[in-house]
Amino acid sequence: MSVITGARQTVRWGLRHALIRRTLERRMREGDVSARLMFDADVVADPFPFYDVLREQGRLVDNSIVLNTAHHDLATAVLRSPDFGVVGGPSGRAPVALRIAERLAGPGPVGPVEPPSMLAVDPPDHTRYRKLVTRAFSARAVAALRSRTEEVAVELLDQMAAKGRTADLVDDYASLLPATVIAEMLGAPVEMRRQFLEWGAGGAMSLDAGLSYRDFRLSERHLDALQNWMLSHFEHIRRNPGDNIFSALVHAHSEEGRLTETELTSIAGLLLAAGFETTVNLIGNGAAALTAHPDQLALLRAEPERWSNAVEEILRYDSPVQRTARISGRDVEVAGEQVQAGRIIVMMVGGANRDPAVFTDPHRFDVTRENADAHLAFSSGIHYCLGAALAKMEGEVGLRALFDRFPDLALDGPPRRRPTRVLRGFDAMPVRLTAATVDA
Repeated sequence: MSVITGARQTVRWGLRHALIRRTLERRMREGDVSARLMFDADVVADPFPFYDVLREQGRLVDNSIVLNTAHHDLATAVLRSPDFGVVGGPSGRAPVALRIAERLAGPGPVGPVEPPSMLAVDPPDHTRYRKLVTRAFSARAVAALRSRTEEVAVELLDQMAAKGRTADLVDDYASLLPATVIAEMLGAPVEMRRQFLEWGAGGAMSLDAGLSYRDFRLSERHLDALQNWMLSHFEHIRRNPGDNIFSALVHAHSEEGRLTETELTSIAGLLLAAGFETTVNLIGNGAAALTAHPDQLALLRAEPERWSNAVEEILRYDSPVQRTARISGRDVEVAGEQVQAGRIIVMMVGGANRDPAVFTDPHRFDVTRENADAHLAFSSGIHYCLGAALAKMEGEVGLRALFDRFPDLALDGPPRRRPTRVLRGFDAMPVRLTAATVDA
């Protein structure tokens, strides 16, 4: 890395992360619960009691940087309101620090939190990008992928059984299942799936605010590597077009002129990483919840038609995405609360999904819960997750196949949580398959 590039990276980190980190660390020492949800490792490991504390403090809690809410109705209203946009979107809605960083240091690698990522733009750009790929994630398309997902699950479970009596559920199964499906779906080489997972971890890290300089550099390095691979892969696709999403996007760029190269790289990279990140966490969180609640697992064995609702309850109970943010475009009243223009609201999705005003006995894991699908795990409004149906299908297929094959599956040591705060899941989960379920 050149001195100039290193200096620019330091400026980007300073303006995007260091100032936030310093302020919130001070607030954390003062006992601010929203700051503790960012930087206190014990709180991040089990945030749910602290969401309750935050909710009790008010509908909108100001920590001097952002407003925070763990109320389901308020979070839903903000996510659906046209008066709020994504943070980092059009210049009128981007925080001052981000605009200064862009001018002083230039943009970083193409990642998920900066334009032209679909996560960081509003209409009309968001609408244009989404139209290019939405058909591939339709209900019909996802239904057609189910049988292939079942095949991949069987292949991976066979490989787990062949290893012996123990395995790492995340490394051997939860990560590889969605990574294989999305790679095949997009037209990316499946043999690179572990590399994609490593790069995706860097992208996941970039979603968090207040990163340490070390983590920021690691994240940018992974994102830069993914971007460089994408550009090389696009050249391969131009020479060898196929019937897949990546080919369609390259066509939109090369022949129709509907995408710039940066837009093409951003959309393709986001689809690849987002295509497995949520599902890895869904399967891992689901396995943890079900092994911890054997009565619920027994109920699913007796009534397997409940698996679809069980996935909704897993998404509610331990959401793979714990928070998201929006910025107000004008002075506005939302769900009875006054918000000034330019204020950022962080919706604590994990807290909203356990709001007792919506969910009875919200801390109870109940696969029969009638309104489990009222969760906000996939956001709401125009930014509702494009791959939600795919993730739910993969979660249902993956978890059901796992416990059908290994009905006595049990933890074989403490699982290790990911260090990320926006995304919640596991880095490792040692499991015991038991002698009765392993092939002789």
